[in-house]
Amino acid sequence: MTGVPAGPTIADIARAAEVSTATVSHALNGTGRVADATRRRVREVATGLGYGAPRAPRTRTLGLAVTTFAGSSWNYVAVTYFSRWLTAATSAAHARGYALTTLPAERGAEALWHTLAVDGMLLLDSPEGDPVLRALRARGIPVVFDGRPAAPRPGDTWVDNDHAATTREVLGHLAAAGARRIALHGGFGSEYYTHAVTRTYEEWCAERGRPVLPVRFEPDDADGRAFDRVFAGGEADAVYSLYDPGGRQVLAAAARHGLAVPADLLVVCASEDPAYETAGVPVTTVTLNPELTAEAAVAALVERIEHDPARPGRPFRSGGLTVPSALLVRASSRPRPEGRAGGHAGKDTRPRA
Repeated sequence: MTGVPAGPTIADIARAAEVSTATVSHALNGTGRVADATRRRVREVATGLGYGAPRAPRTRTLGLAVTTFAGSSWNYVAVTYFSRWLTAATSAAHARGYALTTLPAERGAEALWHTLAVDGMLLLDSPEGDPVLRALRARGIPVVFDGRPAAPRPGDTWVDNDHAATTREVLGHLAAAGARRIALHGGFGSEYYTHAVTRTYEEWCAERGRPVLPVRFEPDDADGRAFDRVFAGGEADAVYSLYDPGGRQVLAAAARHGLAVPADLLVVCASEDPAYETAGVPVTTVTLNPELTAEAAVAALVERIEHDPARPGRPFRSGGLTVPSALLVRASSRPRPEGRAGGHAGKDTRPRA
């Protein structure tokens, strides 16, 4: 174990409270013109960071937060990927003698980011400008990411899949099954996953002269209204959906437009939800193997926490650790009968020269 680290500095408090060092100095010393709310917030942050007091001993506790939409009211535990990740991470932490605390995403939880007593944090889907990450860095708390951070620093550690390779595998599979106009159902989050898949999709389409057909995912679009344009006009004969509910939205939209799956429309969804396997038409899914990711992330975080600089032969892992994903092919993307083009029955949807 490492020795007790030095306490936070004025600069640490300024970063965590998102004010200047001068404001921190005035707030702590009762000088200058500082709004009461700002003075109170700075002092609360300073107290939470342990300013002016000995740093607390190790807690043998890890924290976990999903920060893509931190501050919004959503229950990420209800998403199968995250629920499986949490279960595996809890088991991995316990096996190493650590407790695991899960942070809510709802508004009002922001104070926890500045005051939570943990030895290290697991951040899932950290977006650009992540306020949780900013607060943790200011406090000097070790962090390991699920998903490459938007702006990684030297020494950062993350666990992720090879999203470019997976995307090319999915698109190649759909093309081999007869798809010619593949829509990408995504563009909702600002985390690395969404950007990596979208960039690869656009490159793949450009390389083959295929149309780029983005369809924006919306969590509450149960009827799949976002697909009305591409389905009504026969623009898309296949869909790759990037988020767990997306497959159900695609199927709902296809039913409204009279499209049969897979005869008229091929479907692949990135999801861990077992219900896709038992759907009326079993849906092809991409699994990102959350259990493997969670185990690797917890192991890396514990290594980082327990790293002893005096033992150079045992450095902690930094950089990206890759976990394999897998394409689970089911009926929704089986090859079409010879000569059958996707789209509405009786409508010529073959691509024009």
